[in-house]
Amino acid sequence: MKVAIAGAGIAGLSTAALLSRSGHDVTVYDQFPEPSPVGSGLMIQPVGLAVMAELGLADAVRQAASPIARIFGQTDIGHTVLDVVYRDLRPDIAGLAIQRAVLFDMLLRAAQQSGARLIPNTMITDAQQDGQSASLIAQNNDIGPFDLVLDALGAYSPLCPRASRPLRYGALWALLDWPQGADLAVDRLEQRYRRANRMVGVLPVGRGADGREKLTFFWSLRAQDHASWRDAPLPGWKAEVTRLWPETAPVTDQITSHDDLVFAQYTHHTVRNPGRGRIAHLGDSHHATSPQLGQGANTALLDAMALARAVEMHGHPITATAAYSKARRIHVRTYQTLSWLFTPLYQSDSRALPLIRDWIAAPASRLPLVPRLLAKLVAGELVSPGDRIGG
Repeated sequence: MKVAIAGAGIAGLSTAALLSRSGHDVTVYDQFPEPSPVGSGLMIQPVGLAVMAELGLADAVRQAASPIARIFGQTDIGHTVLDVVYRDLRPDIAGLAIQRAVLFDMLLRAAQQSGARLIPNTMITDAQQDGQSASLIAQNNDIGPFDLVLDALGAYSPLCPRASRPLRYGALWALLDWPQGADLAVDRLEQRYRRANRMVGVLPVGRGADGREKLTFFWSLRAQDHASWRDAPLPGWKAEVTRLWPETAPVTDQITSHDDLVFAQYTHHTVRNPGRGRIAHLGDSHHATSPQLGQGANTALLDAMALARAVEMHGHPITATAAYSKARRIHVRTYQTLSWLFTPLYQSDSRALPLIRDWIAAPASRLPLVPRLLAKLVAGELVSPGDRIGG
């Protein structure tokens, strides 16, 4: 097939690599002069690692990432409200925390080495199709025809049939050096909360290009408060962070300017039918949500695998996109629903929901069998990923 992919992110590049190495003619279009990642760090879960293995990149991920054995969260008064241990599911698994730029470079090289072409400086604004072909539209010009067009332009894709709904909260993110001697766990994603309107987190993300161990730091923030945060003196905010979690002082000491942190506002939407004839949606264009369950990159990788296997099995683009939609439906809807339910417990202005989290949900999470269920949830294995078409 002749395939066009709009967007050179995780979903677009992994799909390009999988399809190109199967012999398809793949072109990736990106709006930037040079493709680059957005964000600082992320978690590759076991389901995502299986896709990286299919790409021949599992060992590279393991070498570059920090293994995460536990996801741990505590309130400002010392109540443990989040404690997920991977070994409760299987003794041989862990989350793998990696810098987004490192993962991006792996996927970019894989796509290029497989034969995919990358066309930069192309702002895609629409896509169209008929019974025989599909095309992209950029600067009012048609690009095509193609047998198959894939939308990997993200949560605000102009090709997406459903508008993404901005959530009230997002987060400030920074990639920083791991402070030597700090009282922070090197094998945990760890967070501290005050009610649900304050959250600070630290995630080890492996070694950087400078040879230093890195971490991702994040601070929960309402979108409407971002401007006032930038206008306020930085020391006052840093003091608030360290009151909530004193051990992060060596981390916040590295932050000397508001520009050291990037604000990301979260959104939520799910495309009910991501395969429409000769056009299909992948990654955040298919399913955008908050990162509370740590599944964003993994669901993008699973979309890529499911789409590639649907093409391999069915051959015809229209039947392939229909099979892709069916294969991913249960997994995507399950995790989208759970993310929608969990997010307000950790990011909201509610006073009642944190009480439910602290006094009902947290104790219930320690009942027999529940720790294994939570580990299964975080690993991405609560339901079948649907990446094996017909399997």
